[in-house]
Amino acid sequence: MAIKAAFEMVKEATAEIETISPAEAIRRKDDEDFLLVDIRDPRELEREGRIPGAYHAPRGMLEFWIDPASPYYKPIFGEKKKFVFFCAAAGRSAISVKTLQDMGMENIAQLGEGFSGWRKAGGPVEGGRNG
Repeated sequence: MAIKAAFEMVKEATAEIETISPAEAIRRKDDEDFLLVDIRDPRELEREGRIPGAYHAPRGMLEFWIDPASPYYKPIFGEKKKFVFFCAAAGRSAISVKTLQDMGMENIAQLGEGFSGWRKAGGPVEGGRNG
């Protein structure tokens, strides 16, 4: 049995989802109808810091937090916002956004280049040990 390469899955997902540039996300970060969603592991947040105001939704719970029929549903995901998911470098977020799109979630995108792109573009970061 051949395993499909993770980076091939990322490439395919990226072709089917919207990607927002770090510069655009920085411009829109204070817009009340725009929410950055950090799907990184809690250890990554502790080590690298976080984007102020971003909502943390760990990747492992994402589908369950999005599904209104799930006992783990988070009402924030029922709000009328543009949800922009990100991880460290836009791999996990690409696959996540594609999965959520397949579940029927609308008005979603990923942050191009992820948290590293945000940092590189000069976006604000709080906390972290590597700051």
